[in-house]
Amino acid sequence: MDYSAIFAIVLAFASIIVGNAMEGGHLSALIQPTAAFIVFGGTLGAVWLGATPAELRLLRGMMPRILRPNLADRPKLLEDILQLSSLVRREGMLAAEARLPDISDPLLRRGMQMLVDGSASEDVQEALETEIDMSEHHSTNAAKLWDDAGGYCPTVGILGAVLGLIHVMQNLTDPSALGAGIAVAFVATIYGVGAANLLFLPLGKRLKKVIEVETEDRTMILAGLAAIATGANGRQISEKLAPWVGLHGPKSSTPEAAEREAA
Repeated sequence: MDYSAIFAIVLAFASIIVGNAMEGGHLSALIQPTAAFIVFGGTLGAVWLGATPAELRLLRGMMPRILRPNLADRPKLLEDILQLSSLVRREGMLAAEARLPDISDPLLRRGMQMLVDGSASEDVQEALETEIDMSEHHSTNAAKLWDDAGGYCPTVGILGAVLGLIHVMQNLTDPSALGAGIAVAFVATIYGVGAANLLFLPLGKRLKKVIEVETEDRTMILAGLAAIATGANGRQISEKLAPWVGLHGPKSSTPEAAEREAA
C-alpha cells in the first residue's frame, strides 16, 4: 500500500486548517453543512450527468489503485520472460504449456497461451495491442471524471456564494441573519476551490499516471512475447527490455546470466 497518498491529502488539508488557525480563525467557521451540501451535491450531480454508467462503475473499481497501484514488478517480469524464452529455445513452444499456471501476470499468461495454441506472433501482437489500447482508453476516460469534478466544483462553489449573498440581501433588515448568509457565501467558495485543487484534480492526475505506468508494463510484455516467438536468446531479450527495467534488474538478467541464456 502506498501511504504517501494519504499523507499528501492530510498534509494539503491540514495546511489550510492550521493556516486558518494561525490567522486567528476557528475551525467551526469552516464547517458549514449548507455550503457543503450545495458544493458537493451539485458537483456530484454534474459529474453523474456527464458520465456513462460504465465509466462510473469502472471508476469505482479503479479507486483502490490510488493506494494499491496494480503495477508489475518489472525485474520479476523480465525473469519470467527469460525463463520462458530459455524453455522454448530448448524444448519448443509446446513445452511452455506446463509453465502457464505458474505465470503470475495475466497478460503474459494469455499471450503465451495463444502462442502455445499456434497463433502467429503477428496475430498475438494485434490482439493484445487492441486489448491494451481499449483498456487504456476506457480507464483514462474514467479517471478524467475526477478532472470533471475539479472543473465543476469551483463553479458550483461560486453558485453557493451567490445564493448566500442573495440570502443576505433578502435579510438586510435582520442583522442576526447576515452573518450566516455571508458565512455560507465565503465558505462555499472555499469548499469549491479547495476540493478541486487539493483533492479532485490531484486524484485524477494520480490515476492517469498509474494507468500510464500500467500501459508501459503491458507494452514490455508485448515486446517480450515477440522476442520469445522469434526465438531470441536471453542476452537479446535483456537488451531489448532494458529500457523498461532500467538499471536495477534481477540477477538472472545480468550480462553473465544473459550469456548463459544465449547458449
